[in-house]
Amino acid sequence: MGTVDPSGDEVEIRALIERQFASLSWTPQSSADWDGFAADFLPDARLWPSARPAASCSVDSFVVRMKGLAGGSLLSLQETLAGLEIIVSGNVAVAAAICEMAENGGLPNRNVEMLLLVKSGGAWRIASQAWDAAAG
Repeated sequence: MGTVDPSGDEVEIRALIERQFASLSWTPQSSADWDGFAADFLPDARLWPSARPAASCSVDSFVVRMKGLAGGSLLSLQETLAGLEIIVSGNVAVAAAICEMAENGGLPNRNVEMLLLVKSGGAWRIASQAWDAAAG
């Protein structure tokens, strides 16, 4: 169905997703890279957080919400990529990522993140992203 090209598109997409998780990590001594996080999305990208009923939000509104948490009850957040499957077909790709996320120094929880990516102007960008707690 898709291409298997670990030296090309898949490498670029993996780097983008790893950058996403790293940019949303912070400690009381270091802040998240909010601008870096937002830069990897297309201008009208939608995010679909795990809260139900399902409701999408813009990248800007998500960043505002996360900045509020970072300045309040969420003193630290560490996100790391634990697994990734990528399917590339031409200038579109889908990725299923497993993320380990530790809040305030606690034990990590696992999330599943699904991303729709589009290659435009020679660069991969996120068109939409949805996530939820990993089953099991």
